[in-house]
Amino acid sequence: MTQSLDEAIGAFAPKLPLAVALSGGADSVALLVACAEKWPGQVVALHVNHGLQDAAAMFEAHCRSVCERLGVPLRIQRVDAHPLAGQSPEDAARQARYASLSALALVEYEQSAIKSIAIAQHANDQIETLLLALSRGAGLAGISAMPAHWRRDGLDYYRPLLAVAGADIRSWLAQRGIAFVEDPTNLDQRYTRNRIRARLVPALQDTFPQFLDTFARSAAHAAQAQQVLDEVAAQDLQLAGRGSDGLPRIRVLQQLSRARQANALRHWLKDRFQTIPSTAQLSELLDQLADCTTRGHRIHIKVGLGFVQRSSDVLTWYNP
Repeated sequence: MTQSLDEAIGAFAPKLPLAVALSGGADSVALLVACAEKWPGQVVALHVNHGLQDAAAMFEAHCRSVCERLGVPLRIQRVDAHPLAGQSPEDAARQARYASLSALALVEYEQSAIKSIAIAQHANDQIETLLLALSRGAGLAGISAMPAHWRRDGLDYYRPLLAVAGADIRSWLAQRGIAFVEDPTNLDQRYTRNRIRARLVPALQDTFPQFLDTFARSAAHAAQAQQVLDEVAAQDLQLAGRGSDGLPRIRVLQQLSRARQANALRHWLKDRFQTIPSTAQLSELLDQLADCTTRGHRIHIKVGLGFVQRSSDVLTWYNP
């Protein structure tokens, strides 16, 4: 069920001190204000300047203004988020953002022992993520959409507003007279997510008035099923792993069904190397795995920004 922003923050119980990822947009400004009010003196703001658009300086300046008014410390990191060859702009920005947030939190760690980072994605973002995943033919991991909590680089990350509608967040800010800045790229319908927001979501709202709740419920069911698959994959990889390096042994993988091979390899690549194979790449890898019956059989397949290859009796992945 959707919540009000006050209900969501009331139920939010992160480890403190807390850092809030602040872009300067409505959602992150509201999250920062609400958290700073709930935990005065226990909150810092982290701003990542991607340097990808002319408005970046305006966003940074607004973040400074908001933090000065709230009396909240602000940490800023400027990054080069331009994509590498074969990498999407969205993925490049996301990778740079999370690396920067972790780095900023670790800098702060020596002074105030930051334990958690809060990010302001809300219910509409969750549904857009689900629809985007469906449009790309995603599996359970994709249609699970965004988790409310996860760990990365020794920090707890939270999305406390996932059950709050975007319109309610803006109403909350308007009632308090709190300003924010609009990202001009949000109106650019060359981006699939923006077309979903501008064209598809209004049609869904008109056809299925409760779609924020029902679609989120489907994503939660998918996430629960994905958790089971992850647990099975971890068990399979533990059995297949070779010694201390944990690299999966080809002969042990071959004893699994093709579906469990796919599940184990997908989990291995994502968990250990933060790379996700495409459907075509994984299918080719499984075919090569099935054909690998002689010592001389070579496996060398492009996966993400690197390659999966055979090394003696195991599979490895490397980024050249």
